[in-house]
Amino acid sequence: MKPLGIERLGVFGMPPVEFVTLAADLGCTSVGIGLAPTPEYNPDGHPDWSLRDDPALRRDTITACRDRGVAIGIVEGFAVLPGRTPRDFAADLDLVAELGCHRINVVSVGKEIGQAIDGFAALAELAAARGLAVSAEMGSLGPLDRIAPALAVVRAVDAANFSLLIDSMHFFRLGNTLADLAALDPALIGYAQLADAPWAPSFETYIEEAMFERMIPGEGELPLREFLALLPEGITVSLEIPLRSLAEQGVNAHERTKRCVEAARMLGF
Repeated sequence: MKPLGIERLGVFGMPPVEFVTLAADLGCTSVGIGLAPTPEYNPDGHPDWSLRDDPALRRDTITACRDRGVAIGIVEGFAVLPGRTPRDFAADLDLVAELGCHRINVVSVGKEIGQAIDGFAALAELAAARGLAVSAEMGSLGPLDRIAPALAVVRAVDAANFSLLIDSMHFFRLGNTLADLAALDPALIGYAQLADAPWAPSFETYIEEAMFERMIPGEGELPLREFLALLPEGITVSLEIPLRSLAEQGVNAHERTKRCVEAARMLGF
């Protein structure tokens, strides 16, 4: 079996120690977390928590990772936004390093490519000072929707610790192809997220579908086996599969995630 991670989107606000335990119990080697839960949806009734405000929780999370052999593969919650300086994230970057994680996920909000380049470069510099890598997620919110602008941004940022995060749903649904992925320098891919989806939109807005209702690998229409075969060896591949419909049927987070892990294993992971 290849190393496989789990992203926070599928566990809808699960506290970090419980999340690490879930990953270990399912044979996964990493988790992708945030420093606080996303507030929009909590079907499993998780208590509120904050890694920013609770030093004891940070210590317990570090201990759980060590004891269960699970790494924090990436920390989310970093964004390039109009009117906000990347230096606003300095304290959060310190916490990422404290937790023993070595990579952050950053998105650019807004289609201005110059804003993205300047913000990514500044954040990469701040991260490098703490020994952290930065992976910019290709997605619908910013200019990194297609391979061509993503490559332009990577070249312009020109930082050794800066790479792309490829999410299978975003990648294909925004018009990229397997040929695009095959032509991409593998060294530019730092992290990958896996989910299935139909080709045609199934929700009123793309963001609702992406945030709340993706599909278990093999149950949608995306060419995931071929996608995985084209990813570089050694990067983290992590499941980002929110399943709101199952949660609302009373299926708990462990069972929902187990189904996703078992399906990914069928693809060779």
